[in-house]
Amino acid sequence: MCGIVGFVGNDNAVPVLLSALSRLEYRGYDSAGIAAFCGEEIKVCKAAGKLLNLIDKTQTVSFDDCLCGIGHTRWATHGKPDKTNAHPHHYGRYTLVHNGIVENEEQLKEKYFKSAQFYSQTDTEVIVRLLDYYASKGNSTPQALRRTMAELEGSYALAVLDSDNPGTIYAAKNKSPLLIGRGDGFNMLGSDEMAMLDKTNKFCEIHDMEYAVITNKNVEIYSFGAIAQERGFYISHQSVADAQKDGYPHYMLKEIEQQPTVVEKIANKYALPQNGFFIDDDVLSAIKTSGRIYIIACGTSHNAAVVGKEYFEKICRKSTDVCIAGEFVHNPPLIAQNPFFIFLSQSGETADCTHALSKIKALGHSSLAITNVEGSTLARRAKWHMPLFAGPEISVASTKAYTAQLSVLYVLANAVSGTNSGKVRDELCRVANLIKKACKLKNQYHFIAKDFFAKSNSCFYIGRSLDSFLCFEAALKLKEISYINANGISASELKHGTIALIDQST
Repeated sequence: MCGIVGFVGNDNAVPVLLSALSRLEYRGYDSAGIAAFCGEEIKVCKAAGKLLNLIDKTQTVSFDDCLCGIGHTRWATHGKPDKTNAHPHHYGRYTLVHNGIVENEEQLKEKYFKSAQFYSQTDTEVIVRLLDYYASKGNSTPQALRRTMAELEGSYALAVLDSDNPGTIYAAKNKSPLLIGRGDGFNMLGSDEMAMLDKTNKFCEIHDMEYAVITNKNVEIYSFGAIAQERGFYISHQSVADAQKDGYPHYMLKEIEQQPTVVEKIANKYALPQNGFFIDDDVLSAIKTSGRIYIIACGTSHNAAVVGKEYFEKICRKSTDVCIAGEFVHNPPLIAQNPFFIFLSQSGETADCTHALSKIKALGHSSLAITNVEGSTLARRAKWHMPLFAGPEISVASTKAYTAQLSVLYVLANAVSGTNSGKVRDELCRVANLIKKACKLKNQYHFIAKDFFAKSNSCFYIGRSLDSFLCFEAALKLKEISYINANGISASELKHGTIALIDQST
């Protein structure tokens, strides 16, 4: 969930970096920091807590003539959330920010830095020390970066400044998203389009095990074997305006109340008023002739996928399995002959999903990505793509994207079965109207929550069939937003263990 930004151009980088970081706050974070070349000197500023703390601290640092810099919002995975553990991290020639987790951190410390005193509790400090170690052996920064990449196990997206090369940002990626944004007289780096959209809508992706050298005039991308890669830039259709609160007190309430519009939009985009669907005929044919459907997803998307399984099996009589993406990667099921894979993800950047898609493509299987971001990794790499049309979802707890996933899966299952599209369209519009009515009752829900949940420390959502699948998502929402222990339970399973946990605070 951490965020990376970078900027190199002819304007002061610091305001650009701070503005970009502000648009990544929705990811959640506990500290933030920036590093920038001021002339030939790299200056670093970090702060724990909110981004406002960092902005205040930058006022005390003389960031003059800073045309190149990097920034980061951190959600602690290694060490407590404080200024010392905040990014950027610096050692020797190098200053860098890092998203991801180094899985062999302790082995690298034992191998290369056994007697060294580390100043932080992060795995990231190992990366910056390793980079400087290889540079000290006479390697250029690209060579040192490749050698460092070869040593790292796990996931990473890196943005690096080298004190010997002012005006250049080095980047590297494996299993964590990282995009380059191109502008007029400048180039940018970010873990999310949203960070860069007020400056540019032209992006290209750095693929796994690639690195890049970025200046204000040039973008060079290389494979791990140092072979230059030709990569075009795509145009994003996202808008910064879509990510404003529009008078709402917070993003989540806005996104809850956007759900009727999203469902109506899906009906208009995919279902013709009379007969037929705006869905690639090849997609429908591939699903119809497949031996089995596999839906691969994580978290909220997985909860939506379980409902999708019900749609496919009950509406179009297609046997369907739902796989947690991370489990699929490490413990794949026995795959049926002629399978069809659906990858479900709001962002289209879910690391476990992109890893699973790579495995599927290597096996030559057909795949469809259903995502909310048209230029995302899953959208570009899958054979086919169906957008959710939900618009940017800023809140950490998904609402409108989940509803959109249910709607698109419902449309797809009906299209495969040959249902009249006008009927499907009418049903979705009816659902949208019901959601509007539900949203108007929010004040009543507020009092229910206050009466029943305010003093509770545990909650069970109970349902049967489709309702039990919805209970899983409802419980996830309560956990994410209130930190109350919550579980979705099939009513038939209430007696098996769960009942033992019920007390007056449940």
